[in-house]
Amino acid sequence: MIFEDLPTTPTSEELIDKAFSRAARSGKAKGGLEAQQSMLQTAANIISDNLENVVTAWPDFEYEDDVHPFYYELADAIVDVDKLRQSLSEVMWASRKAREIHEEYQPRLRKTDVDTARKHRKQAFARLADIVEQVDDELLYINESRNDLRDLPEIDPDEPTIVVAGYPNVGKSSFVNDVTNARGETASYPFTTKGIGVGHFERDHIRYQIVDTPGLLDRPPAERNEIESQAVSAIEYLADCMLVMVDPTGECGYPIGSQLELRDSIAAQFEEIPVLTIANKEDRFEEDTLNDAVAADYAMSVETGSNVETVLDAAVEAIDYQPKLPFEG
Repeated sequence: MIFEDLPTTPTSEELIDKAFSRAARSGKAKGGLEAQQSMLQTAANIISDNLENVVTAWPDFEYEDDVHPFYYELADAIVDVDKLRQSLSEVMWASRKAREIHEEYQPRLRKTDVDTARKHRKQAFARLADIVEQVDDELLYINESRNDLRDLPEIDPDEPTIVVAGYPNVGKSSFVNDVTNARGETASYPFTTKGIGVGHFERDHIRYQIVDTPGLLDRPPAERNEIESQAVSAIEYLADCMLVMVDPTGECGYPIGSQLELRDSIAAQFEEIPVLTIANKEDRFEEDTLNDAVAADYAMSVETGSNVETVLDAAVEAIDYQPKLPFEG
């Protein structure tokens, strides 16, 4: 996942201490003017390189090749991407300024006496420290963003993906666990207290991804907060097929009418992809009840295993994924 390997961002104080302590050691190894030149070069290089590394460690949010729209929307639901991009820009500015200070002062240390060179070097150090301190808030925000994003669940937006939705207790997680290797393969997004399940299965040597979304698609849009709504928008980039599970028995604690209203709102939002209505717990309701009240595309029972594979096959057929051949580029 693109955010999991982001390094810790140093604070301004940590970076200044690192640069000047290394500079002091490099100065002790030399003498006279050479010592002052070495100290300035060491400090400027450490500051400039470390600040540049902070920026280059991040993907470029402007280019889809670096950040898939799914991850862009997801990141923007958790952190302020515009603020993050501005912070990265400010830090890169500071990196360039550190190099400019080095280029400005280094010639002054070559043709002068040691005392004057030491005075110029101290002036340069003060300016370097000031530059780093100017981006202290930006460094803190970058590190906060890194901490918020690095633990997102591993989801591959390029894999054919089935998203499972519906009210709580209708059997979504049991279905995902039953058809995949998802047991234990869950993680919590920062915008929901419940874990999102991600599993995989294969058909005809093609790997499919199946995502259970508790906390996001288990209640009407009007009940979602702004962050959750944006996370749902991210899922729109991910889903190739939507399975909306309902419980006609009402044992889940929600009337079938409310479940179908949620189904309709999901179908309206995901109108560009196939949306299948799946009635679970068919071992506990009459077929007439299903036809009259639900008009489901398929009925199944995760508990007994009845028609579970049929539902999965229907989702695969609805996706109709055609892998790109190597010579197609």
